[in-house]
Amino acid sequence: MSTTATHCPYCALQCAMTLDTGSAAAAEQGVPEVTPRQFPTNRGGLCRKGWTSAELLADPARLTAPLLRGTDGVFRQVSWDTALYRMAAEIRAAQERHGPDAVGIFGGGSLTNEKAYQLGKFARVALGTSRIDYNGRFCMSSAAAAANRSLGLDRGLPFPVTDLDDAHTVLLLGTNPAETMPPFVQHLRHAQQHGGLVVVDPRRSATARTTDDDAGLHLQPTPGTDLVLLLGLAHVVLHEGLADREYLRRRTTGLEAFLPSVGPWWPERVEQVTGVPAQRIRRAAHLLARQRRGTYVLTGRGVEQHVDGTDTATAAINLALLLGLPGREGSGWGTLTGQGNGQGGREHGQKADQLPGYRSITDPAARAHVAAVWGVDPAALPGPGLPAVELLSTIGTERGVRCLWVNGSNVVIGAPDTHAVVRGLQALDFLVVGDFFFSETAEHADLVLPVPQWAEEEGTMTNLEGRVLRRRRAVHPPAGARDELWIMAELARRLGAPGTFSPEPQVVFEELRRASAGGKADYSGIGWDALDAGQACYWPFPAGSATGTPRVFLDRFAHPDGRALLVPVRPRAAGRAVDPSPPGHRREPLHRLGTLTLVTGRYLEHYQSGNQTRRVPSLQAARPGALLQIHPATAASLGIGEGAGVELTSDRGRAVARAQLSTDIRPDTVFLPFHYAGAQTANRLVSSAAVDPVSSMPEFKAGSVTVRALAPEETTP
Repeated sequence: MSTTATHCPYCALQCAMTLDTGSAAAAEQGVPEVTPRQFPTNRGGLCRKGWTSAELLADPARLTAPLLRGTDGVFRQVSWDTALYRMAAEIRAAQERHGPDAVGIFGGGSLTNEKAYQLGKFARVALGTSRIDYNGRFCMSSAAAAANRSLGLDRGLPFPVTDLDDAHTVLLLGTNPAETMPPFVQHLRHAQQHGGLVVVDPRRSATARTTDDDAGLHLQPTPGTDLVLLLGLAHVVLHEGLADREYLRRRTTGLEAFLPSVGPWWPERVEQVTGVPAQRIRRAAHLLARQRRGTYVLTGRGVEQHVDGTDTATAAINLALLLGLPGREGSGWGTLTGQGNGQGGREHGQKADQLPGYRSITDPAARAHVAAVWGVDPAALPGPGLPAVELLSTIGTERGVRCLWVNGSNVVIGAPDTHAVVRGLQALDFLVVGDFFFSETAEHADLVLPVPQWAEEEGTMTNLEGRVLRRRRAVHPPAGARDELWIMAELARRLGAPGTFSPEPQVVFEELRRASAGGKADYSGIGWDALDAGQACYWPFPAGSATGTPRVFLDRFAHPDGRALLVPVRPRAAGRAVDPSPPGHRREPLHRLGTLTLVTGRYLEHYQSGNQTRRVPSLQAARPGALLQIHPATAASLGIGEGAGVELTSDRGRAVARAQLSTDIRPDTVFLPFHYAGAQTANRLVSSAAVDPVSSMPEFKAGSVTVRALAPEETTP
């Protein structure tokens, strides 16, 4: 057959599509024809990225052979035998000189479950290193940490996304799905029709505009004050008789210890910190409490990518618990995962402190179980490694990684303080990058390995609602590309690694099932046959289960006592002259005289670092470069006109863009997308000096910058 049922390669909504290699359109275009497919998450819809996703399969810039940098700095094509021989030799040399942790791996949330799983196994068994983490640390880690400590389990949406279809009230905090995952917005229409869509965002984003015409309420806080706003909402719920006291008695613990953390944050005081009028805070709280069934609280990166991101996500969960929402059918709390396999990618071993099945690497029982599946001694497994920011900040140093394999990530664009990241990459003894295009990170590599794209591979993905999906091969990859599973198997053989490393994705998935059995993210009951037959498989799905778990927490929460925990959280600096946090977890001063607060985010047309979407002509034509969204009054005070070249400067570096004047943003705030390379790279400005103390998330969403107009003779974007 010429048609293949699969899913979009981009965001975690994982919209269903069909690829047709035999149609007239496919023959004319030279790539499979994309047709949207009916599926619960997208219901036959696709965004612009999904519609154009197949164009990249025939892009002339595809990597088709390994590239090795010579002593003259020039890349030359080499055979796979030469590439793997050199990579194995560099791994041995680094570990002989500096020890096992001198070799590291940096993975990605776009890899299939099979690749994410085997990458973690390869690090710990074949390399014996603890140094593995991935770009999901920059995405979901704060919400994951909050869910684990409050509810005992981290699954992005603990319910199917279709449950939102009947919602009358939805609180969206720091997420802009109208641009990041447009087909998702159809699930919010019922809430709009009932005037119950509440959007929290310092910008009047595309999602915030869906609250117009009495469809809901837009709250526009000062960046970095989301935690205070949530405490204010919780204060109203508690002090105006809106809390579900019976639910709190039956299903939660910690209320008495929690109450003092909310008491000081009455709406008028919250208004002074956040800029959100007290009456709008009260109105939002009463909207959320008008009826339990049909009410949801959803968070995104805007409230999580902060040095207090875990506490802020926790405050959102606390609010949901006060209202009696989680663990009931027809209501709840959840977080919108960003990357295509951001959920599955963190469950099976890419994180520095986790083993497959969402097991802790420090748990002796977990180590024993996984080691038995892998056929190794538990004592041989390394302990926890370094989270992404610390891993990248130490590469190339005496105590850090000397030989690094970056696979499925573009850290030169996506990581914070990219100037420092580049310096680290250049200081490495050897850098290997696996990708299907020559990315900005590949420019610094010693060896570049060509790998398949989404439509050229088999495997599974786990979407934002914890549903495991099949990714199916529609076309063959270029002759010179090799699957990462094959690369790992070949390297393990050359390194004389214990255990087995299969190049076959279905074989790897069967091993993943065994390794995850009994863990929080139990996949042991899921088989490819069931997925191919269209069965809906939500984890946890233990062997013997008939349906898996579409809705977690209905009977009990995942703590030993079966109850959710109300966790007191407090703003560190609000109302204080000095932030009392340790320097490593302290937000840099914002709103200083002469500075503006930078927030970063996405465009509809582009995805992540843009290494894919910037190559699609129609997407690049629509958004050819970075636009700095700035309020007209602020622009006027700085002598900046519409379309003018501007320079942004922070303590980390400099970036340039063109000005876009808009009243959709606060006068004290500017917005810059993070998809662009070179001088337009937004993350040049973002700090890696401080991270969240629980999740190790850096501060992507609130940085201090100065902005000026570029003179005509200066470089413009």
